[in-house]
Amino acid sequence: MDSRGPGRGAQVAVRLELEVGGRVRTVSVEARGTSLAVTLDGHPVDVDVARLGPGRYSLRVPGTGRQHDVTVTATGPGGQVDVVIGGAVVAVARRAANVRSRHAAGPSGEGPQRMLAPMPGKVVRVLVKPGDEVVARQGVVVIEAMKMENELRAGRAGLVREVLVVEGASVDAGAPLVVIG
Repeated sequence: MDSRGPGRGAQVAVRLELEVGGRVRTVSVEARGTSLAVTLDGHPVDVDVARLGPGRYSLRVPGTGRQHDVTVTATGPGGQVDVVIGGAVVAVARRAANVRSRHAAGPSGEGPQRMLAPMPGKVVRVLVKPGDEVVARQGVVVIEAMKMENELRAGRAGLVREVLVVEGASVDAGAPLVVIG
């Protein structure tokens, strides 16, 4: 997110199942101009967002007078993050059903691993090239969705067989990005 907020005309929608404090929450987010339309467990909320720095955001709920500074820190594979809001730390993990890129090779982990885009967005960085050796959890591709950068990591060690995207390309959820064998 830049200081102007998300979107600037483009509408990007993401639907996730998140585990927050042991409870599964369904979250849908759509960029609308300079705000986000968020639906949490079926309850809609509009939120104005401004980026304060890497992983730091200011969230304001219009009409309520509520404003929160939020820090998001990646803590584990598959989008696990700690969210600090109002001094409280909340651990958030994306449900495994939504993390297709980590498990595309099947449960055995044999055969090529096809990294898939977990959300629609724009490829901002490709961190590997064909022939590169990668280790488990190494960054492979960075995708921007709703002006937030998401680093996708290899689920296991291997050799990069194919890179199927280029920087600047728009991708849909489920689009193949990289093949690691």
